Amino acid sequence: MREITIPIKAETIRELKTGDTVALTGVLVTGRDTVHKWMIETFIRKTREPQGDDLEVYEKIKKILDGSIIYHCGPIVAGVETGDYEFVAAGPTTSIREEPYQSEVMHHFNMRGVIGKGGMAAKTLKACHDVPAAYFHAIGGAATLIAQSVEEVLDVYKLEEFGVPEAIWVLKVNKFPVVVTMDAHESSIHDDVEAKSKANLEKLLATP
Repeated sequence: MREITIPIKAETIRELKTGDTVALTGVLVTGRDTVHKWMIETFIRKTREPQGDDLEVYEKIKKILDGSIIYHCGPIVAGVETGDYEFVAAGPTTSIREEPYQSEVMHHFNMRGVIGKGGMAAKTLKACHDVPAAYFHAIGGAATLIAQSVEEVLDVYKLEEFGVPEAIWVLKVNKFPVVVTMDAHESSIHDDVEAKSKANLEKLLATP
């Protein structure tokens, strides 16, 4: 398992290939549907005027995401009432939901990667090549184990507005275990599996 520190250099991302196992250490943020939609509408396509603390939050996360990673995750968090945050479960969310937004978000924030489960499609794969970045597959069903990689909750944004699962959690992680399943060379394990599965299905259907 290769250990990589966040922020990640572009050269490091280009060295990675699909199938590589990686342990990530550093600062990353969580973001699901609401966060991606907010980023796109308010700051990238600018179809919505900034409101409330939008500009302040944007400036803070822009610095964090430069060379970093967004994690598709809706965590279960203890201590929300007191502010003594502790991640109880931090499993990955199905990433394909963010496909309409992810490429633009990766380019805009100069991100080095996305963590999630299930893989993503052609636009995100091309962004992985162009930015460059990688898609890191986290283990579905291991939410409690992954939460142990979260050393500290450094901050949280949009908690009251978006709610716990959809808020922007800023996390310090230590040896977060992932597998590269989409790399900067436009290789995708998810596409390979889909193609093989389709071929096998066609063989079965053609069998008399």
